[in-house]
Amino acid sequence: MDTATIDTATVVDLFLLLLIGIGPKIALVPYLELTADLDADAKRRVVRTMLTTAAVVALVLVVFGELLRRLLHFSTGALAIAGGILLMIIAVTMVLGKDDAGGDHDPDADPHRLAMFPLAVPYLLNPAGIVVLVTASAEAKTAGELAIVLIPLAAVLIIDVVALGAANRISSHLDPARMLVTEKVFGFLLAALAVQLTLNGLADSGVIHAVAH
Repeated sequence: MDTATIDTATVVDLFLLLLIGIGPKIALVPYLELTADLDADAKRRVVRTMLTTAAVVALVLVVFGELLRRLLHFSTGALAIAGGILLMIIAVTMVLGKDDAGGDHDPDADPHRLAMFPLAVPYLLNPAGIVVLVTASAEAKTAGELAIVLIPLAAVLIIDVVALGAANRISSHLDPARMLVTEKVFGFLLAALAVQLTLNGLADSGVIHAVAH
């Protein structure tokens, strides 16, 4: 991703990356599972908390990502490797199932807390999104270039609002088996993305040659 040359292709690429990194797909099934016993008002509060938490964290990463990177002395390559490893853990959890991958959560936990963790982070705003936002912050040379990141970010957050709101309305009509199959398939694709993130990080760090993708 190169924010030094801002054009339509750059914005579209950012949108697609953020659709994976802070879009609704990874969070949708866990959200439906964790809120299944809540009433409609409680579900709406959970969605608001999820969206607010993810949006605030994303904005902080866009504005202060490069500063945090410098203060903590890590490279964007190291960030990509870490993001790839953590995304792989999430992907394995999706493919194998939460019981097999150690992803159980206390069913009696406070819904407000669950909305922040794990629903907002790392399901809604996942490691891929964190890598994209911090990398964009690091590569942006001007405030204008940084502001460009906010356009696809806002678009993805709007999609989140629509998708999670629709999930509340139609959750009783969703086929759990079909949802489970799509989660497994998407988890496998996320595993491939996790490998690519790791390879990109290794290439950026000079450990291996750049990988074409």
